[in-house]
Amino acid sequence: MRIFVTGASGWIGSAAVPEMLDAGHEVVGLARSEASAVRIEEIGATVAWGDVDDPASLAKAADDSDGVVHLAFQHEVAFGGDFAAAANADRRAVEAMAAALAGSDRPFVLASGMLGMTPGRVATENDGLVPSAQSRGNPAIRRHATALFVLSLAGIGVRSSVLRFAPTVHGVGDSGFVHTLVTVARERGVAGYVAEGENRWPAVHRSDAAHLVRLAVEGAPAGSVLHAVGEEGVRLRDVADAISRSLDVPTASIAPDAALEHFGHLGVFVGVDCPASAEITRQSLGWDPAGPTLLADLEAGGYDH
Repeated sequence: MRIFVTGASGWIGSAAVPEMLDAGHEVVGLARSEASAVRIEEIGATVAWGDVDDPASLAKAADDSDGVVHLAFQHEVAFGGDFAAAANADRRAVEAMAAALAGSDRPFVLASGMLGMTPGRVATENDGLVPSAQSRGNPAIRRHATALFVLSLAGIGVRSSVLRFAPTVHGVGDSGFVHTLVTVARERGVAGYVAEGENRWPAVHRSDAAHLVRLAVEGAPAGSVLHAVGEEGVRLRDVADAISRSLDVPTASIAPDAALEHFGHLGVFVGVDCPASAEITRQSLGWDPAGPTLLADLEAGGYDH
């Protein structure tokens, strides 16, 4: 297959592209900068110049492909305070690529998230298919609506799937949520957790996430939801303990009303309890995550950079 990948030079994309190449696929990666283009070429893919804010370039690349994996999202815009703008740009990009694929039965895999989807209980692939009352008014509902739109593409001849990633896609080189927790601990001199630290986050190793991306584009059923979850729920107190040992700093409980001040933008999420299962995904695609656990990565010094 000739697979068009947005976000090909990113954390997940730069692992998923070699996974697809090793399986014999041709990969074309979206680049909006020279740095992205160099990275894409280094991992063996072909460069397609364009941008998430340029739907026409995305539509052309999708039309020229046998399938699309859409991993890109304007996280810098979203976490800079304008989530709605990032979500709106994403919707326009998705609509352009979907139109190019309509009626072809070609795959379209959309990256999505699961943080906070079903607070306090284990989320499954069958959750989140209807917007909840709690989510109404939340800017994140716009991205959720895009995921539901992608699932609906099965009705117009697109083998669409939504791949929800655990909030912690970990490994050496990670610059995401866990890296931020480590950075905050280093700067503040304590490894913090909110309240008692009993809340749980699902996690998946980067290599396992990359493998699932390939399985999804190759064979995910039309209209399916997939979960990239290797560990159902890791207690944030345990994460703080591992960071404490790695950095040789004490742990500390942070009051919920002080989380934003202590953790910065991550304070909105760090106290959320959001375990998730991937049992349906494993059975559907034969996915068997085998990478190191999150705590093993922390204990091995993978976040000491």
